[in-house]
Amino acid sequence: MYPAEIVLPMKAELTENGFTDLQTPQDVEKAISQPGTTLVVINSVCGCSAGSARPAALMAVNNSPKKPDHLATSFAGFDMEAVETLREKLLPYPPSSPSIALFKDGELVAFIERHMIEGRPAQVIANGLIQIFDEHC
Repeated sequence: MYPAEIVLPMKAELTENGFTDLQTPQDVEKAISQPGTTLVVINSVCGCSAGSARPAALMAVNNSPKKPDHLATSFAGFDMEAVETLREKLLPYPPSSPSIALFKDGELVAFIERHMIEGRPAQVIANGLIQIFDEHC
């Protein structure tokens, strides 16, 4: 498990911008089961990928005419049980962090895996998210 002093500033980048912090399996179940669309960012300490994923999610939410109804995040390697529950909801995709998922009425409708984030600038990832929002939100 990662130390809080490393994780908390990275969590804050999203939670201070409207994302609900999913710390328990119950938080995950509640967030995903809400009607409408729920964007979930599985955050991580990986600088190269998470350093693009967090800003991309914020850019997309702030710049898209269509937005998810709910925003949530959980931290891999820190919110252990919550992330485990999220990963069950993401099957058949393998564990991937960071990653970004969009659920609609409790069903997974889009998933951006780590390999789709690595090496890409935040704006490119954000543009892909905006297209996903246009289709599903």
